[in-house]
Amino acid sequence: MNKPLVAPELSLVSQLLPQFQEQPGGLLPLLHAVQDALGFIPANAVPLIAEGMNLSRAEVHGVITYYHFFRSTPPGQHVVQVCRAEACRACGSEALWAQAQRLLGCGAHETSADSQFSLEPVYCLGLCASSPAMQIDDKMHVRMTEAKFSAVVAKFGSTT
Repeated sequence: MNKPLVAPELSLVSQLLPQFQEQPGGLLPLLHAVQDALGFIPANAVPLIAEGMNLSRAEVHGVITYYHFFRSTPPGQHVVQVCRAEACRACGSEALWAQAQRLLGCGAHETSADSQFSLEPVYCLGLCASSPAMQIDDKMHVRMTEAKFSAVVAKFGSTT
């Protein structure tokens, strides 16, 4: 269950709303801004966003759940994104994906028990010539192997 928004979080959402209210298609940029600021889009923010954007709560919720990028729960300390697109799959990302799940102890769109890592599938990081590719936080990693993945994750500390 999501924790209730506290005043600073509600205030932040309220401050962001005017920037996007009059913008055609402003819901997506607003949701990105909220997630960039808070790390996720709390369910408690949906009514405020819906009212501010003159949409129903169902419309806002539908957009949040449709796009895999948006989170409704806080992410782990580090977000691991493994490319699942065709070029990376052809170069071994399926084995990398399986190892990520084993090593981190979580599946797609989940967070490890120690809250250290969240695992996200992505469908193209734009590094096809250097497949398989992955990203941890804002850092790209290319030509990944299972051994390289283990070494990179070990630098961040414990896994489950």
